[in-house]
Amino acid sequence: MEHVAERNGSGCRPRTDADYAAMRAYMEDLGADVIAFQEVESQVAAERVFDPSLYTVVVEERVGTNRRGACRGRDGLTINAQRTGFAVRNGLPFERQPDFTAVQVGNPDLRSGVDLIIRPRGGEPVRVLSVHLKSGCSSGDRNEACAVLFQQVPVMEQWIDQRAAEGVRFAVLGDFNRRLAMPGDAVWADWDDASPPNSDLTLASGEQSAQCNPRYRDFIDFIVLDRRAKGSFVGFDEKTFADEPLSDHCAVSAGLSLRG
Repeated sequence: MEHVAERNGSGCRPRTDADYAAMRAYMEDLGADVIAFQEVESQVAAERVFDPSLYTVVVEERVGTNRRGACRGRDGLTINAQRTGFAVRNGLPFERQPDFTAVQVGNPDLRSGVDLIIRPRGGEPVRVLSVHLKSGCSSGDRNEACAVLFQQVPVMEQWIDQRAAEGVRFAVLGDFNRRLAMPGDAVWADWDDASPPNSDLTLASGEQSAQCNPRYRDFIDFIVLDRRAKGSFVGFDEKTFADEPLSDHCAVSAGLSLRG
């Protein structure tokens, strides 16, 4: 969402009413029933994009330290809180689970995850987790940020393995800040180990290249499916922008059938 804010002109991506109207139209055109998002200041901010008459917004409860540093490369601008969450189409039943705070690895300013169980009428449930992992370590392990990301990796694996041992299909969605699809990626190798069996994972994007920005051909945003969810997977799409980019990321989507 690139710094969606409660007020116009606020944060590292200052916007106007027209900008928020364009973002709302983009999201409604996406037509998704469940949308995982990252980088929103608050529920109020998220509801500027997700119309409350269409979607119920759920935002992580993390408070953080409220440090408001300068925006990188954007003189005079001050960063707002960046939170994860979901927008769920009204009428689609869901249950909120406790926020996944362990992925903060003891740092109150790292993002926690929002964890829901979606229970579609007439279909099998699916558990979904929205995450935004540490930036600055998109490949390899030598950048300064990699030390933090590689603390998050086993914590994520524990959540994946716990879900894989349960009876509900699941998906992890969000900004992983990591090129997981690169051959031999160490993070993906840790997670996709098929132990337990349902942690035999799939990237919904498969071997597709990102189209959002011609400078970046590798995805860092992913929808990760467990083996059971892969069995009901019906397709992947990336929704690029027709005109001026509304964010530094484009929405990616996966379709799942109602069966388990």
